[in-house]
Amino acid sequence: MIQEFIRLRPEVDIVCHIQATSPCLHPHHIREALQMITEQGCDYVFSVVRRHQFRWEEVNEKGSKNPTPLNIDVAHRPRRQDWCGELCENGSFYFYRRKTLENSLEQLDKIAYYEMLPEHSVDIDVDIDWPVAEQRVLRFGYFGQEEKTAIRLFLCNVSGCLTNCQIYTSVSGEDLVAVNARDVAGIQMLQREDIEVILISSVNEPLSRGLLEKVSQQARCGLRIGEQQKGLEVERLMREKNLRWDEVAFMGSEAEDVDILSQVGLNGVPCDAPVADLIAAKYICQRPAGHGAIREFAEYILTLEKKSTAQVHQNRIDRAHRIDRAQSVCVAVIT
Repeated sequence: MIQEFIRLRPEVDIVCHIQATSPCLHPHHIREALQMITEQGCDYVFSVVRRHQFRWEEVNEKGSKNPTPLNIDVAHRPRRQDWCGELCENGSFYFYRRKTLENSLEQLDKIAYYEMLPEHSVDIDVDIDWPVAEQRVLRFGYFGQEEKTAIRLFLCNVSGCLTNCQIYTSVSGEDLVAVNARDVAGIQMLQREDIEVILISSVNEPLSRGLLEKVSQQARCGLRIGEQQKGLEVERLMREKNLRWDEVAFMGSEAEDVDILSQVGLNGVPCDAPVADLIAAKYICQRPAGHGAIREFAEYILTLEKKSTAQVHQNRIDRAHRIDRAQSVCVAVIT
């Protein structure tokens, strides 16, 4: 595939092969590795991670030969924290110069590796890797600029997000909808963190106004029913509350939501949303609409908020530490 690419794109001088099974790759990893090609003159750069694992030779179970250690002295086994470990390919990315690919990697004048931290080196190979990768992504993954800005408002569609778009009719002729208790709990989690939650609806909403108001009461949050397009109602709401797009999180489920999804600081969709919404979404819930998708997205929002707060706190600690060290140096010099 890469050979075909360079054949069709003769203007390309450097190729980066990124593995989709390494979800914790950050933009700065790519930038720094690219600099090793453009500034240090490397022909081939690949990503590695440092492992602290003692390896042993594999032997035939029926044989009498004892396994021998490959990278340790058994009589002087080091502690993990005292051992520098070994560098292993983590399969995250590979950089090549065009001439390197054209020579089928047979002539490599200068090779270099780019070392990534273990928390960024998760790799998905088998099913058991998925839950590990999910937790690693939530803690160490890349989420763009949204993690630097506090979310102040969460907007959510009623049909297709809070409800599953199904309308039930009672014997007496009343329209009924179901609201998942998990989603209500997710809304309350956001509200406890001072994030305002407002349900929004448009003129195309299949639910009646009375039923929409009842749903908002059940969810204990605000309701805005737009008389025009939903996007115009959202813009009007942001002007009223003096909010920027990056301070708003939105969960949508309809084709008309794509524009809003592409503008807000953080967005999400249920897993059963239309294809257009899935393409525009930054976060696709594992749960469908009306079955805990809002609770899942709320947890995601709060995880990012917690990560952002922790980073700011750490930066303050580092800054204070640098000031203390500078003062200590000044005192030492004066003395």
